[in-house]
Amino acid sequence: MHIVDNVKHVLEKTPPELAADIVDKGIVMTGGGAMIRHFPKLLSNHTQLPVSLAETPLESVVLGTGMALDKLDVLRKIEKAER
Repeated sequence: MHIVDNVKHVLEKTPPELAADIVDKGIVMTGGGAMIRHFPKLLSNHTQLPVSLAETPLESVVLGTGMALDKLDVLRKIEKAER
């Protein structure tokens, strides 16, 4: 249950404006963990939130990383603001 506990911890620490989006839209799972049988249902049961899989879970991680690298200057500004 460590993964579920960590997800719940992150949700508890999520700012209210983002938490509202998560409650409205649910959690979208990506990566290899998203493909573990019954894990999305387990996560949904423990968080009481809708959980769905990305259309292509493995590719979405790579695509998201690429998008983040394209906006590296924005990420650096966010990182500085959080300090």
